[in-house]
Parts: sequence; structure tokens; C-alpha cells
Amino acid sequence: MPRDIDPRLLRAFITVADELHFTRAAARLYVAQQSLSRDIRRLEGLLGSELFVRTTRHVELTGDGARLLPYARRVLEAQDDLTTAAGRGTAAADRPLLVDVGALVSTGNQVLAEAREARPALEFFARFHSGLTGAAADMIAGRLDVSFGRIAGVDPAVRSRLAHLPVRYEPMAVVLPEEHRLARLPAVPLDELAGETLYAGAGNGDTAEWTDLASRLFAGRGIRIAPPLPPIAGDEEFIRVMGKLGLPVLASVQFIALPGTVLRPLTDPAPLSPVSMVWRRDLRHPGLEALREAASALAARHGWLDRPAGAWLPGDDEELMRL
Repeated sequence: MPRDIDPRLLRAFITVADELHFTRAAARLYVAQQSLSRDIRRLEGLLGSELFVRTTRHVELTGDGARLLPYARRVLEAQDDLTTAAGRGTAAADRPLLVDVGALVSTGNQVLAEAREARPALEFFARFHSGLTGAAADMIAGRLDVSFGRIAGVDPAVRSRLAHLPVRYEPMAVVLPEEHRLARLPAVPLDELAGETLYAGAGNGDTAEWTDLASRLFAGRGIRIAPPLPPIAGDEEFIRVMGKLGLPVLASVQFIALPGTVLRPLTDPAPLSPVSMVWRRDLRHPGLEALREAASALAARHGWLDRPAGAWLPGDDEELMRL
């Protein structure tokens, strides 16, 4: 066993182990696939053992690779901690941080704006794609750094590779056509929606956590979720489709304006949509800490984590929001 191994080789090994695909791993590391393959071969030469079984269609860890993986992770985590403690940047920290805020009207976008104002020297790139389920897959693959949403709705196997910070309990609401029988009410009791069909993102795999929250909220109340639709890309298309269908839409109080509709909070009980800031556990970037500080500051300033008495929230959401 060699005494010194270039951390770059360990990072290459971990990324390929995560992806089990050299092309995706190379894209995540911003290197050519040939360069990545050379680094893996060099590491295997230094260790005197094969780390991956490779075929034209399949990559998997060997026994030696599986045994090395947890140690390699700990080495890189220690190096990243040392670099952070020394106050020195890394190559990864020099790049912009890619943040998915969902929409211009969102808690995530407020956090991003706060971080940009507090740390103007840092560069953040914003992405506007709804759905934490889809964003979680992108974060694991290294295509995205940070997102916001309901962490309890993410598959536990994926969630185990993510870290999160509770940010806000968003009151839930319903978007109603102006001519709807309930549109005149200042707030809509849940029981008044019995017999109604609401759009809640069914059919969009990227927003599966939202559809799951809706199904829990509607269970036993006589409220139906609209049949699945293909994913709707962009605010303009969403406005067009919803206008044509004329369906009420399950939303939060942070929601885009739909022409010809009104937004009404839900009550009796008042349901909550829990929002966390979410990132990959091994992410190291000064922008991450700036976002965490901004999220905590906004939550404290506006009471975002003050849970109203008698509000509705699923048990697993409640547990994760206590972390």
C-alpha cells in the first residue's frame, strides 16, 4: 500500500463508485472521460488491485473497491474539513453554485436573494425547475448543488445521501377559478372541498413529493386528485394548461399568479407544506454556508419555523423538520 495517494485519484474513484458510469462521473467532475479512466487505472496500479469490473454496458465495484470506498470517503471529508479550517478555497469552490429555487415566487428564491446580498463576491446560478424528487436525483448525480422542498417525500435511499436544513412551514392554499362557488370565501375550510377534484402534480415524477403530500391531506376527506398529466414545463405553459382545464390547484401561499383565479388559504385544520434547504452530503462550497446563513436568518426574522397550533402535518415530516 503506497504511503501517499493523490486526493484527486480518490475523488475520481468515489465519483465513479457513486455513478457506476464513467461518462456521468466525468461530467460531474468536469474532466474528459479518458482522463478519468487514466486516473482510475493509476489508482488501481498504486493499490495493486482492480477497483471496478468494466464491460461495454456495465460498471460495478469489485470486492476490493467496495472495501476501499468508506475509507476513501473519510479521507476526502477530512481533507475538505482541513481546507475549510485553513480558510483556503478549492477548485470546486471557485465555480458558481447551482441552486434550484423552483420559481421566482418561492421561499428558495427569497433565500437565494438574501445570500446574494450578504455575499456579493460569491456567484450563484439559479435554476427554476419545480420538484424536489427530480432535484434530488440531479444533486446525487452532481448536476445540481442545492434545492428546496419537502425532504420527507424523497425516497429514503436517496435521502440518506442528502443533508437538509429546515427553513419554513408554508401554509397550504387552493387556487380557484374566479367563478368557483368557494372563491368568495377569504379562506377555504378543507371540508368544503369534499367532492372536488384538485390538480396536485400527478403524472410529474419530479414533483412526486407534492402529490404524496396531497394524497395524505385528502385521504378520508372526499377530495380527489386530478388524473395524471404529462409534466408541464414552465410557468407560461402551466398557466395555459390550468386555464384550459379550469381545475382548482393545490398550492402553497407562495405561488405564481394565475389569470382568472384567486388564491385562498386552507383552514380547519390549516395544512402546512414543510420546506427544507437540501444539498448533497459531500458538497463543499463557500456558497453553501452563505445559503444556510441566509435561510436561518430569514426563518428567525419572519418566524418561518413557528408552527401554528392545530396545524396539519404528516408525522414523518414533523420528525424531519425537528432535525
